[in-house]
Amino acid sequence: MYSTSSTGCVAARRLGCDDTSSPVCVANEGGRKLSNAQYNRIVKVTVVGGGIIGCAVAHALASRGAAVVIVDRRGAGQGATQASAGILAPYIEGHIDALLRLGVNSLALYDEFVRRVSADARQPIEYERSGSLHVAKNDAAAMELAIAARRFAHTGVAHELMPAHDARRLEPALSPRFISALLLPDHGYVRAGELTSALLAAATYHGAQMMVGNIENIRIENSMCIVDSSVGRLESDAVVVAAGSWSGRLAPLTPPVRPVRGQLLHLRFDTRPVSRVVWGTDCYLVPWRDGSLLVGATVEDVGFDETATAGGVTRLLESSAELLTATPEARFDAVRVGLRPGTPDELPLIGPSSTMPGVYYATGHYRNGILLSPLTAKLVADLVLDDRRDPDLDLVRPDRFGL
Repeated sequence: MYSTSSTGCVAARRLGCDDTSSPVCVANEGGRKLSNAQYNRIVKVTVVGGGIIGCAVAHALASRGAAVVIVDRRGAGQGATQASAGILAPYIEGHIDALLRLGVNSLALYDEFVRRVSADARQPIEYERSGSLHVAKNDAAAMELAIAARRFAHTGVAHELMPAHDARRLEPALSPRFISALLLPDHGYVRAGELTSALLAAATYHGAQMMVGNIENIRIENSMCIVDSSVGRLESDAVVVAAGSWSGRLAPLTPPVRPVRGQLLHLRFDTRPVSRVVWGTDCYLVPWRDGSLLVGATVEDVGFDETATAGGVTRLLESSAELLTATPEARFDAVRVGLRPGTPDELPLIGPSSTMPGVYYATGHYRNGILLSPLTAKLVADLVLDDRRDPDLDLVRPDRFGL
């Protein structure tokens, strides 16, 4: 029989494993082991939040046979995800050891993640691993790149530190005003909107449902998880909280997640101005195949204010012009604004609630939601359905904040 320990997975804990007549509790029936899909099929999971994390978790659960409902106050990918540049750069974003480990582990999953999601969704996803180029415009910034290069050499990370003239051979459109550059060939980007749309389609292909509505309360009643919402009462064996910056507003939960506003510019050129992600001191550039160029991003602690500002747009335009001489010639398509879900230690919250059985967290990813989506989805699905606890979960335990 499956384990029914107090920390066991939802499938074992909720489905009456003390009843030996129940087929889901029999590990071997007539010498034939039940498949994961058979075992997990009747597990019901409500995913609260339809951003990149919620849709990735929903796809991972549904593709393994769980019955999944996603509920979001706006619809899929309409929060922080729509204002994400989609950069995949753990060796730069991983400024603390735990975040670096999570980012590197998640990046290693990305090729197969995109392939599988695209196949399930029957949709293309723009995804490139063409590297990132980090440029220095003064001696202090050049020293930082040199120190980073020595660190990468020590740890075996592929990189190339180069003078400015070599960097301009790679990217001729860059400004002549910088003095050195660092190439990290394993980095890349994915179009976040395309990935989120494909994740939702892929989850739907496996039977998941998407609902748009406000969440009023999450509670436990007769060993079932109840989500009270504007679209009705949703009952399930488990609830996954993936509501980003709004996670702390889901009564009675109190995760220490705060909104951090980011403004992102969408410019357009006739042809692609650069061929890879470019980072400067004050902004980054992400080139899409259609000639679009994303310029990001501001970091503003302004609460739940999602308005764009002239000051934010001006700073990003000026900073991008210092990197790319052709910036003033670009067409201005849009400014996108999103609220990134930050935590006190800048690490996400992934794992079970210690106070509400059946509730799991997958939130607080701050600037790394796109990068960490495949790893988060895998960690949550393994935990909810099979009680498999990856060592990475020790880095992101919700109970470090008493949750």
